[in-house]
Amino acid sequence: MPIKIEHRIGIPVPPDILWEILSDIPRWPEWTTIYPEAKGVVGYGEKLKLTLNLPNQKPVNLEPRIFDWAPNEAIQWKLPLYGFGRATRYLEIEILSETGCIFSNGEILEGFATRWVQPSTRRSMRAGFTALGEAMERRALALWRERSGGAT
Repeated sequence: MPIKIEHRIGIPVPPDILWEILSDIPRWPEWTTIYPEAKGVVGYGEKLKLTLNLPNQKPVNLEPRIFDWAPNEAIQWKLPLYGFGRATRYLEIEILSETGCIFSNGEILEGFATRWVQPSTRRSMRAGFTALGEAMERRALALWRERSGGAT
């Protein structure tokens, strides 16, 4: 049975602000602690080099390939899970209005290996995804204030 771990947060900014932040992968370390190292560009089949630093877990180096993306909408990649499953990671923007979005980020774990994903790992993932969402909100609001002359 698949396991889905997700964080969603409403952010009162235009979607292009979120996309600008999300699609600039080398700058992720400037605003989020869960990716202290990030290299790559957004594109089909593009390989990323990431260090994932979840709370209470050892940092892990990842080299996923983007399998889907759409401007102002999403970036998605897949990774093997212990060789007996896969993890689909997504970062998504849901447009609610011209100046309002929901930013979602999470992971869907599938396959036989899901039985080895400990509750403590799930808690770390949830905490990390929450931290990413809250950091995205701070970064997006600051950028929007700067560009709109202080209004939010």
